[in-house]
Amino acid sequence: MSSLALAARDTTTMLRRNLLHARRYPSLTLNLLLTPVMLLLLFVYIFGDVMSAGIGGGNRSDYIAYIVPGILMMTIGSTVIGAAVSVSTDMAEGIIARFRTMAIYRGSVIIGHVVGSVLQILASLVVVGAVAAAIGFRSVDTTALEWLAAFGLVTLFALALTWIAVGMGMASPNAEAAANSAQPLILLPLISSAFIPADTMPGWFRPIAEYQPFTPVIETLRGLLLGTEIGHNGWLAVGWSLALAVLGYLWSKSLFRRDPAAR
Repeated sequence: MSSLALAARDTTTMLRRNLLHARRYPSLTLNLLLTPVMLLLLFVYIFGDVMSAGIGGGNRSDYIAYIVPGILMMTIGSTVIGAAVSVSTDMAEGIIARFRTMAIYRGSVIIGHVVGSVLQILASLVVVGAVAAAIGFRSVDTTALEWLAAFGLVTLFALALTWIAVGMGMASPNAEAAANSAQPLILLPLISSAFIPADTMPGWFRPIAEYQPFTPVIETLRGLLLGTEIGHNGWLAVGWSLALAVLGYLWSKSLFRRDPAAR
């Protein structure tokens, strides 16, 4: 077999391992998925009418349309914590150190974690999307090309955050520390345009919402699904996603190659 075929085989094996772990221990994924679902239901049914008036909408259905893209991005941010915990657990238990001594493609270990996490994220997005559709979310005249662009955007952003989460997991001494270090990935959507428009925030707080990765991604997804204006947010969303993916990849790669005794 060629080196490429061997690398693909080893990566597939590691991917299968991570998917089996996720299937055997679903509680972590379910707990992380519960946060965006509960926030969606809370903001729609408790605050929906008030929030809809705040964004200039007429009723609760207007706010459902507004909030769902942000909740989908929050789903990505919460689900990738599972990748950080899983990687940190493997590091602490010594399985990654053992994989280093085996005659396998070295990158297959972390690539398996990344691909497995992205697949879990996409499955979580389907679940949250189904809940959103059940309570009244509808896209507005979205074309097949726009749906494809939306899928590509969420996949790219999921990949970027997963690489960051993998780096956090490898840098953390244990699973609890990994989960804590990844908490900003849940908190950042809360201070973005996910729940209210950024231009309605106080002047001192508005730059925090505008100059962070979640806001342009949310606005781009909102534009693709609802037909609102995207403007420069599309380029910013792709730029943030690529930058985070490269940063997370280089960080994870350097940590993986580091001497385990120096960890």
